[in-house]
Amino acid sequence: QVQLVESGGGLVQAGGSLRLSCAASGSIFSLNVMGWYRRAPGKQREMVATITSVSSTTNYAGAVKGRFTISRDNAKNTVYLQMNSLKPEDTAVYYCNLLMSGTYYWGQGTQVTVSS
Repeated sequence: QVQLVESGGGLVQAGGSLRLSCAASGSIFSLNVMGWYRRAPGKQREMVATITSVSSTTNYAGAVKGRFTISRDNAKNTVYLQMNSLKPEDTAVYYCNLLMSGTYYWGQGTQVTVSS
């Protein structure tokens, strides 16, 4: 059974920073992709950033490129999202994601609210 537990969300003023963490537990294969997605009120869920396990290749949504940084610690099966220069439009529920052997696993989500 794979479980993803997120932490680090909260309320921050525009221009501020937050760091999200997501720890995966269970049977985690060495070859996988971890990432962050978000769903803003009234919008569909969108990819924010992903990172591969082997080469740590990253991919970012255009809206966050240059402001957010995704990283991972394979020894801890943990992925991080450092969010800087936050904007009100970054307000959303952020979900951790693990893609492994063709199956997607999701965390419960953590709220990020950016006030103007």
